[in-house]
Amino acid sequence: MKTSLLSLALALGAATAFAAAAPPHPPIMATRLQGSIGVDGELNESIWQSAPPVTAFHQMEPDQGQPASQKSEVRIAYDDAAIYVGARLWDTAPDSIIARLSRRDESVPSDRFSCYLDPYHDRRSGYYFLVNAAGTMFDGTLSNDGNEDSSWDGVWDAKVRRHDQGWTVEMRIPYSQLRFRPESSMTWGVNFRRVIVRRAEESFLAYQPRDESGFVSRWPDLIGLDGVRPPRSIELLPYFTAKGEYLRHDPLDPFNDGSAQTPDGGFDLRTGIGSRLTLNASINPDFGQVEVDPAVVNLSDVESFFQEKRPFFVEGQSNFRFGNEGANSYWNFNWPEPLFFYSRRVGRTPQGDWPSTAAYGDVPLGTTILGATKLTGKITPTTNFGTLHAITARERGDFLGPGGDFRQDMEPLTYYGVVRGLREFKDRRQGLGLLSTYVRRSFQDGLLETQLNESAFTGGVDGWFFLDKDKVWVVSGYSTLTHVTGTAQRITALQQGSRHYYQRPDAGHVEVDPSATSLTGSATRLWLNKEKGAWFSNSAIGFITPGFEQNDIGFQSYSDLVNGHSVIGRRWSEPGKVKRFAQTTFAAFSNFDFGGHRTVTGIFNGGFVEFQNRMLFNWWNSYTPPATDVRRTRGGPRMERPFSYDQGFWISTNQLKKLVAEFSMSRWANDRGSLDLSFNPAIEWKPVSNVRLNLGPGYYYGVDGAQYVATLDNPAATATYGKDYVFARLRQTTVSANIRVSWALRPTMSLQAFIQPFIATGDYTGFKALAAPNTYDFVPVAEPYNPDFNFKSLRGNAVFRWEYLPGSAFFLVWTQERTDNENVGDFSFGPDTQRLFDAQANNILLAKVSYYFNL
Repeated sequence: MKTSLLSLALALGAATAFAAAAPPHPPIMATRLQGSIGVDGELNESIWQSAPPVTAFHQMEPDQGQPASQKSEVRIAYDDAAIYVGARLWDTAPDSIIARLSRRDESVPSDRFSCYLDPYHDRRSGYYFLVNAAGTMFDGTLSNDGNEDSSWDGVWDAKVRRHDQGWTVEMRIPYSQLRFRPESSMTWGVNFRRVIVRRAEESFLAYQPRDESGFVSRWPDLIGLDGVRPPRSIELLPYFTAKGEYLRHDPLDPFNDGSAQTPDGGFDLRTGIGSRLTLNASINPDFGQVEVDPAVVNLSDVESFFQEKRPFFVEGQSNFRFGNEGANSYWNFNWPEPLFFYSRRVGRTPQGDWPSTAAYGDVPLGTTILGATKLTGKITPTTNFGTLHAITARERGDFLGPGGDFRQDMEPLTYYGVVRGLREFKDRRQGLGLLSTYVRRSFQDGLLETQLNESAFTGGVDGWFFLDKDKVWVVSGYSTLTHVTGTAQRITALQQGSRHYYQRPDAGHVEVDPSATSLTGSATRLWLNKEKGAWFSNSAIGFITPGFEQNDIGFQSYSDLVNGHSVIGRRWSEPGKVKRFAQTTFAAFSNFDFGGHRTVTGIFNGGFVEFQNRMLFNWWNSYTPPATDVRRTRGGPRMERPFSYDQGFWISTNQLKKLVAEFSMSRWANDRGSLDLSFNPAIEWKPVSNVRLNLGPGYYYGVDGAQYVATLDNPAATATYGKDYVFARLRQTTVSANIRVSWALRPTMSLQAFIQPFIATGDYTGFKALAAPNTYDFVPVAEPYNPDFNFKSLRGNAVFRWEYLPGSAFFLVWTQERTDNENVGDFSFGPDTQRLFDAQANNILLAKVSYYFNL
């Protein structure tokens, strides 16, 4: 089926007509300032009348290729310190301009204006600077000819003014925030964008047509920047915090009396290295204002993934992206794509096992980062480069046992390093990249040597190759090698862990080597993409060997698989009477392990429609026939994977209105009585221009006819290799909600509150053991223990943020958490909620102030 789908895609692609792009724009001239500009949004300086204007805006939405409905004039000026942008945005209905205030980088439906810059003129990367009609600022970087990364926070200035003919924008972007090659006469790339919400209109100088790829490569040239040189500046951001913790505690706990007050401090440094590279360094990075992670109940053998939210690691994270470069989409079906650098590994919770004899203990919540530095940018005009290095401290825990107080290592002194390079060739028609990561631990406690790897190395190569001159077809992919070392006891445990399961008794291709002191593996993935046209396709094949191990510095779910898929789809980009845009896809996919066992095969159909009234609708269906499950027994023999199907949809009203309603529903079931059913309604309400309320309740009900419980020794169970692999029928109910209130007091001052109530129950009945390998047959067994649970959590925080000067900020943060857990499986909303609110709370108060120096 894969072959036929791919052949059809190739045949259809050859006959596809591409959508028209905006007419090419002539070079844009920047004018040197003779005086100064006060950035106030008024545009009353003479330069804003005399500099040549840019006016040729064309719609990308709704009427692609047509002139913009409202007149815009943009001018660019510069001096030795900064580049300036002045925009007059006329509007025939100025009282209908939508100006909604939000905190920085928080997108809300509002009229807005953007300036894009490509100072390297590599036609692949760049920066964007955006301000909406209420004065809220947004910024970020671009890579891979269009991928946006909003994590970067530059220090620049912008002001807006409303008047009876529309509104005006004034921007000042210092050269210290940009990286470019100094030349006597420079050429950059530039683009502008205007959004008019009430018309659902988005216009550019140069836009990316709906059925094509590539954005930065389409921008017109910016010329006239004569005599400009990158400044030699050092940006320093020291911070100071005061934290008070008021925690629930056991009165007998000698390490926790319920309260603690902790002052702290550190600094971040940013400076240019030459004209192309940026150095970021941090001593004791502060992560105090980050948002709380959501509560989860994880009954699988795969680690829960949480997004990185710490500013030092979030900013510029696209520099370390690996494996997905060159193409504009990377579909994956049943492929556990590794994340090769997962920065939450740095400064994680100490990993050492809690001593079995300890009644009480005091262990740090996170490992101290003694120092971290990263260098990012370009080493040649066509070579991107990024490297990060961090050292985390040796962490020890204090414990109370039968013999009294004692200390034990919980995390060793550790080095983390990442190096990434990417070279482009021949107008970005080919690319070749390299990645290397390394982790090294220095043990001073023999106990940790048996629990953690001593070292971990990853090396990889990635790239892409366009097959034709029009850049329609592209092959891309990567290949990596991992090698970890440790004691024989540690590597044995790693082989038997949930990512590898070498001990599987009926897996002839792997076996545990108790004498091994290292583990080596590899992973490779190749994609073939059709980039342009109404018909599109994406096909991929890849493998992850049984010994592949990435989790010391990356994120990996499991190993030992060969996977392939083929996707074909059709876009309808021209608006009609009912729809604005529509798309549907069909896919076939299959997985095998390295023993040749087919672990999953299936087909998929999904689609998306945007209607003329801006309502959105998305649907999906997948079907998987019976196969073999090599992981369900958690290291035991194979089991049959029953026939299953998955269906769902998501619908939303107009996202640009004051009140937006959404609803999603999904249903998964197999032919052996298992069922997952979830409902997720949500509303977003913007009662006034600077307040936003998001409410997203969720309900999940699931029945698993064979939920894994335990593995028990039983010499009589000869059919299952002397062990009982115990399962049970699990009935699980989860009720949760995400509640967020955002109040922007001014463009530089905001208050945000987030609350997540969460109740999850699990009731286990009908305990049974697998009767024979590669079946779904069971025999009754006695209950080994009571695994029922009733977990309740209430998490939330409130964050006040004030950017009192550009780059300088003050935070006040209050975080609260309540939890309760019972060994019962019944769900009763009223009593469970009451018990949750009766639970004692943990409260943390934090104040932080930072000050930006540009030396």
